[in-house]
Amino acid sequence: MASTLRYRIWIIARWLIGLFAALFVFRLIYGFAQPAVRYDSYTDDFFTNVALRKNYASEKGSLKQEPIPTGATGFNASQKYEKTATTRARSTAFEKDQATLLARIKAYAGVVQYEQRNGNPGERQLHLSIGVDPAKFDSFYTAVQSIGRVRFTEVTKVDKTNEYRQLNAKRTSLEKTLASLNELKASEGRITDHVELLEKIRGIESELQDLGVELGNFDTENEFCSVRFSLYEGATEKKIGMMQRLKVALEWTLQFYAIAIVCIAGILLTALLLAVLVDKVRGMAERRA
Repeated sequence: MASTLRYRIWIIARWLIGLFAALFVFRLIYGFAQPAVRYDSYTDDFFTNVALRKNYASEKGSLKQEPIPTGATGFNASQKYEKTATTRARSTAFEKDQATLLARIKAYAGVVQYEQRNGNPGERQLHLSIGVDPAKFDSFYTAVQSIGRVRFTEVTKVDKTNEYRQLNAKRTSLEKTLASLNELKASEGRITDHVELLEKIRGIESELQDLGVELGNFDTENEFCSVRFSLYEGATEKKIGMMQRLKVALEWTLQFYAIAIVCIAGILLTALLLAVLVDKVRGMAERRA
């Protein structure tokens, strides 16, 4: 009796060990069928939380727009837009690629508007925001694609014509209001009224100064497109070692082996309950007969 029980336990154990081994070998073979390297993720953009200078450019052409506000001479002659390119690259020759990047910025008369360097040798990073003449944007963007191993690229163009129109209209309105308030300064009245008037004038003058700065970004001499380039030092790819493959295969096998055991136990328990139920029903039927 004892030997029979041990034999049955050994049979069950052998099946369970065989199932575990089969799952492990399957996952290991699947791992070897995948590429032997893994690549770093380049989804995070360094410049997302950095306050950068806005660059705007003009695209010549006839646009059917609303009447030109006073002081916005030639406004209908061009479309205003913001164009930004983002490139992230990995370098195994950081010093060389850094020098190449700076040389190309100089060759294309680019302006470095933001720069940050960090990290120790072997893990250094270089982040540059470069203002480029709109006419040279495409050629410069193409030129920097050969620096390092590019892992991410993106170009975004946003129309800013309406924003430019609204800023001009707001400036015109404030200038008219300021002129009216300055005329009131010459009129007689209470001292408190003059003090309130001066405060309003100073407030409008401050708004006009801020508007002047914003509109200054749209001036022809300040027209640029932005290229944001991030260079990371290190290998562009990492080989997956045997220990890593075994670890992943073992973790996967343990997870799915536990699921398989629970499923098998559930099926057996359900079958046992159904068998007991069938026996009871059959017994009741026989007693009635």
